[in-house]
Parts: sequence; structure tokens; C-alpha cells
Amino acid sequence: MSKEEEILEKIKEKFGNKVKDMTIKRSRRIFAETDMKNLKEILRYAKDELGFDHISTITGRDLGEELELIYHIAYQNAIELSIKTKIPKENPRITTIVDLYPSAGIYEREVHDLLGVVFEGNPDLSPLLLPDNWPKGVYPLRKDVTLEEIRELIEKGGEKG
Repeated sequence: MSKEEEILEKIKEKFGNKVKDMTIKRSRRIFAETDMKNLKEILRYAKDELGFDHISTITGRDLGEELELIYHIAYQNAIELSIKTKIPKENPRITTIVDLYPSAGIYEREVHDLLGVVFEGNPDLSPLLLPDNWPKGVYPLRKDVTLEEIRELIEKGGEKG
């Protein structure tokens, strides 16, 4: 049994149907999905019990009605576990993981800037990437606003309403 298969088995054994679509896409790359309410518990287990002690990044994308977040964590700099979760776009809130992975703070700030996700409990969600004149309520990686609309709002110093 490969190390990836061993990790998958341990997660399946611990969490059962709380984790879906677990696959080994290729050597050293494991993917899984979970509901947002289970995410932190799974990340804590992966860190404390399986040795996934590094967060590589958090990525996000607009799926239309929902936003998808993918937490990429690493085991001994060799195996990457990517855990996907979805949150509602109209109220994009999820619990922070800075208490588990302090370096996640920078990734949470980035996702906050670009997709408008509020990471509850994060002590610093101040702007990271966007300029000071960026219009409030406009998130550049969301599909509900065009580039032309963003330009217009910046020029007018407006706010999305």
C-alpha cells in the first residue's frame, strides 16, 4: 500500500461519509471534498494525527451560486492533500484556520480580497492585494461583475450596490 493510499484509508476510517470524492489523482496528490461544517475537524486531524504540518495555499473559485475553497496542505513536503469545500455565495463565511496553521492568515486575506469570503475569527482581513481605491463590495474573481463595470466603479470612486 502506498503512503497516499494509507492516508486515504485513515481519513475514510476516521470520517466515513463526512469526506466525499477521495481520490489519488497522481503520485503525491490526494483530493477530497467535505461540507464546510466538517472542514476544520478534518484539517485538525490531518495536521495532528497524519503529519500534514504545512499549508501551501488556499484557492477559491466562483461556481455561480456557491464559492469553492480548496485547502492545500502538505505532508513532509512530499504529499499534498487538497480538501475542497463549498460555501454559499450570498453569505460567504467560514471559520478561520489560523489557529491550526498560522501562515494561513495570508491566504485567507487573499481569498477575502478576491472573492469576498469572511474568515470568522481571523484577526486581520485587511486588504492585501487590491489598491486603496478599489470599490467596496467588488471582488475581482467573482463572475457577477465585468471588467468594464469594475473600471467604471474605480473611475467613479463608487461602491457596488
